[in-house]
Amino acid sequence: MRRLRGGAVTGVAMLVAVAGCKAEQTGGAHGPEETGGGGAALTAAGSLTVKGRAPKTGYSRARFGTAWADTDSNSCDTRDDILKRDLKEVKFTGGTCKVSYGLLEPDPYSGKDITYRRGRSQVDIDHVVALSDAWQKGAKYWDPGKRIALANDPLNLIAVDASTNRGKGDGDAATWLPPRKDYRCSYVAAQVAVKKKYGLWVTAAERTAMKEVLAGCPHQKLPTGGNPTEAPERFRAR
Repeated sequence: MRRLRGGAVTGVAMLVAVAGCKAEQTGGAHGPEETGGGGAALTAAGSLTVKGRAPKTGYSRARFGTAWADTDSNSCDTRDDILKRDLKEVKFTGGTCKVSYGLLEPDPYSGKDITYRRGRSQVDIDHVVALSDAWQKGAKYWDPGKRIALANDPLNLIAVDASTNRGKGDGDAATWLPPRKDYRCSYVAAQVAVKKKYGLWVTAAERTAMKEVLAGCPHQKLPTGGNPTEAPERFRAR
């Protein structure tokens, strides 16, 4: 399967520095499938619905179900599924689910090489579209099954350096981009893909930021794939 390739900057003003984006990304094997015609990501960004950010009132992680639920029913939790997908030289504990060791080479967000060992917090599984951001841009009004699906969809998940990721918070493309400039096009394309798939809206500033980044890589493809947008009925969220 062909993977997305490639890599915090605060403030829209920094988005003009997108020269590091290539027309088509080349670099690490991380993330969902990259498909679609040339320029598909930029075109999709322009098609996203624009609205103001809704209040964060009522948000909690529990609204998106139990963390790392096995919504694809492969008997492995979602976190381990993503570790298996994104790490190299993977080793397991007690079977073929629990990842005990692997190499993140390179981390898409920082460009650093990181060794993963289970129980140490050097690798996070990031929601490319943060759950709090999703809550404020449409997910508040969804059925629980759709929120659970978003939280566990491989299209919206990526293994990254923990320290870099924790500076992101619930930022969108207007307020945070990966420090690794040559990953920004792939990162923004993934956000566009998730928001399009789930019908999430964007703010005006966010869409402008997305288009500014993707203008520097006009042939960037739109990621596809992942899980259905509704989790199986056996899963529950508050």
